[in-house]
Amino acid sequence: MTHGLPDESTDAAGDAASLAKERMVLTSLIVDVVLWIPDIAAAVLSGSITMFADVLKCGNEILATFFAYITLRKMNRAKGGAFIYDYGMGKFENLTGIITGVVMFVSLALVFFTAIHRIYVPEELVAEGAYLGVALMALGVTVNTWLWFKNYRLYQKSPSPIMDSQWRLFRTKAFSDASVFCALVFSLLLQEFWWSLYIDPVASFVIVGFLLSSGYRVIMSSLPDLLDKTLDESLQMVIVRELAAFFDEYIELHGVRSRRSGSHIYIEIHLEFDGNRKMCEVQDVINRIKTSLEAKIPRSEVSIVPTSFACPVQKK
Repeated sequence: MTHGLPDESTDAAGDAASLAKERMVLTSLIVDVVLWIPDIAAAVLSGSITMFADVLKCGNEILATFFAYITLRKMNRAKGGAFIYDYGMGKFENLTGIITGVVMFVSLALVFFTAIHRIYVPEELVAEGAYLGVALMALGVTVNTWLWFKNYRLYQKSPSPIMDSQWRLFRTKAFSDASVFCALVFSLLLQEFWWSLYIDPVASFVIVGFLLSSGYRVIMSSLPDLLDKTLDESLQMVIVRELAAFFDEYIELHGVRSRRSGSHIYIEIHLEFDGNRKMCEVQDVINRIKTSLEAKIPRSEVSIVPTSFACPVQKK
């Protein structure tokens, strides 16, 4: 069995990508906090339930982004240590994605019940605070759209549960800020009509829709990997084809185990070889299978385990 020598250029690229993620999440956290403070003031001054709901939502999102930053920081600092628990650190990444999704659902509940209350007890907006809210929401849409695309580009370069949850989070924030912006503008323009009192609370349900969709997607994308979901069928077929290509090099296949940890895939293959072959010959076959599979499955680490009996592989 071999793990091969590490590729220094690949490791360097991976470290650079991880540090880029950490810096991006820290930037997102700072921007969130800076924009959140005036949002609170505008919500208090305007009396807007949509802005109040947005403040609650943003507070929960700041907490989620903080968790994401702490996780990335721990993962990057751990890489220099003597012992690296690959599975455990990757699980932290999956767990952070789930926390982000749960936070979205908490925000959803807060927005929903607050909006229902305002529909039963409608109130007119305070113009001065509402105008401040319009300006802040316009700024929020611009900044969150920029963070959305910035995080998405990082996710495309180096996919991970954290960056997946981050770009979805800022997409939700951009659309929800746009909804608050439109609600405030229409409430101010149509304030002479009695029904304009309901524009503000009804707009809150748009935010509920965004939170429901994004929270569900984030949790469902992170939970299967946290529970060690088996590989996709397409990747399983890659393994089968590669083993078929080396069919004459081993006697029997005793099992395949797979595990996801963050953005990495760990594959363990138990093969039985001819007992009369020299170890150097067996090692050469192991190296060729490992190299071939890792080239075809991105971000994978393959371990070939020489086995002389049927090992008890857990069924997924």
